[in-house]
Amino acid sequence: MQANAMTGATQSHEGALQSEKQSMLKQPKAVWAVAFAAVFAFMGIGLVDPILPAIAKNLEATPSQVSLLFTSYFLVTAIAMLITGFVSSRIGGKKTLLIGLGIIVVFSALSGMSNTVDALVGFRAGWGLGNALFVATSLAVMVGVASGGAATAIILYEAALGLGLSLGPLMGALLGGWQWRAPFFGTATAMAIAFVLVMIMLPKTALPAAKTRLRDPLLALGHKGLRTTAGSALFYNYGFFTILAFVPFILGFDAYGIGAVFFGWGVAVAVFSVFVAPVVQRLFGPTRALMGSLLILMLILVGLALAAGHSVTLIVILTVTSGALLGINNTLFTEMAMSVSDSPRPVASAGYNFVRWMGGALAPFLAAKIAEHFNASLTFYVAAFAVLISAAVIFGGRRFLTSHEPEGV
Repeated sequence: MQANAMTGATQSHEGALQSEKQSMLKQPKAVWAVAFAAVFAFMGIGLVDPILPAIAKNLEATPSQVSLLFTSYFLVTAIAMLITGFVSSRIGGKKTLLIGLGIIVVFSALSGMSNTVDALVGFRAGWGLGNALFVATSLAVMVGVASGGAATAIILYEAALGLGLSLGPLMGALLGGWQWRAPFFGTATAMAIAFVLVMIMLPKTALPAAKTRLRDPLLALGHKGLRTTAGSALFYNYGFFTILAFVPFILGFDAYGIGAVFFGWGVAVAVFSVFVAPVVQRLFGPTRALMGSLLILMLILVGLALAAGHSVTLIVILTVTSGALLGINNTLFTEMAMSVSDSPRPVASAGYNFVRWMGGALAPFLAAKIAEHFNASLTFYVAAFAVLISAAVIFGGRRFLTSHEPEGV
């Protein structure tokens, strides 16, 4: 009888997993429209990776100056996160998405017309504003219209992130190998297509019952669980964007070579965020899985520090491998931030993203500066230490985080 009960429980669990997979694919057209637009939005992050050396050469800039393309983008993205809820709660999610997409179209086109690195950095900052309006709102919209609940929407969102991160370097390489300005115009075209799709396929979204105040995302960070998650994500993103923004300078490859490496990296991010992260989460629980994955990522960064200047092959292998860990971490961090807070999801998301994108703003510039004044190995050692701090923050708040984990995990 006990064996039959266990068999029945196993079959029930397998049936639930199969049902979950089916429901993930059976989504309204509006979900796919937003997800498609999100892919193109996230392509903008890694788009410049393959052409960083070419930009430095053509605009006569140093690596640290060129790295400001990431810093200005993410700094404005982080700060603008604080106003996304204020805007979307007054004009609605659909209008906010369209405004964000429109801003990206304009500033990505202007980036392609830049003749100085300062102008390019400035236009990337404007691009970051559009990115914030779109990214923060897209997750909330997907949660609202997706079938299968918040967990399904988050997995689809992370899939879009991973796909965008993989396709961005690929498009940057294919177009950038021809002319370094071309990827910016390609992005403008892609985002214009996404604008039309969202406008046609996404129905008008209802305004929330309560309007978000400008201070609400900061107040949400007063919650210990969200503050712990965001603080850990800040240091994690320092490691993340050290890999993304600095590795292209030490590979010694042309745009096609860099694009190929980061395409493989992005594919690993996508596959592991969608297919592996949920399994790891079920086996170990979100908190323990995240701590373990962060510690392995720290070892990858130490490996990059040891390989820098000695083995390009090892750098390529470690970079692509890091994508697997980044994919797992991205999903775990997002789900944790959405579930641990007692604030509305858009407010919690804005507060969380405000803190975590600061890591993306700091890493590219500091990574290049450390390498210029010392060496590339120290750049990765600093990133490894940042990821260790990230794991320590999760460890310090583990009791509070585990108490908010879903039952049965």
